[in-house]
Order: sequence, then C-alpha cells, then structure tokens
Amino acid sequence: MNIGAIYVCPMHADVRLPAVGICPHCGMSLVQEGARFAFIRHMLSSPLHIAIMVAVMAAAMAATMMMMR
Repeated sequence: MNIGAIYVCPMHADVRLPAVGICPHCGMSLVQEGARFAFIRHMLSSPLHIAIMVAVMAAAMAATMMMMR
C-alpha cells in the first residue's frame, strides 16, 4: 500500500478510496489509480508484443472467416 495513493474501482471510476478495499457497488477489488491500464501500456511499449498481438488478431479473424464458409 502506497502512502497517499488513491484506489479506484475498475468498473466505477466514481468510487475513490484512500486504502485498498472492495467497491460498494459491485464488490470488485479496488486498484491503485493509474494501474488500470498499466498492462496495456506495457504491451504497447514493445514492438515484439505489438507484432504478437497483431498476429493473434489476424489468426482469430482467419479462423472466424474459415468457420463462416
């Protein structure tokens, strides 16, 4: 727990608490503010990760098109 950190619900941005807890609306665990998109920022920071994501999306699209035939 970081001192002075604010924790928010990933689903309800209006829920902001000064400590780790649970969202009173949906029961999800609160995450530190700014951490919600940290994984996506990390994935987009590497050309290799971008290439892998594009390849996976292309494979999924190709599989979907093959199933529609």
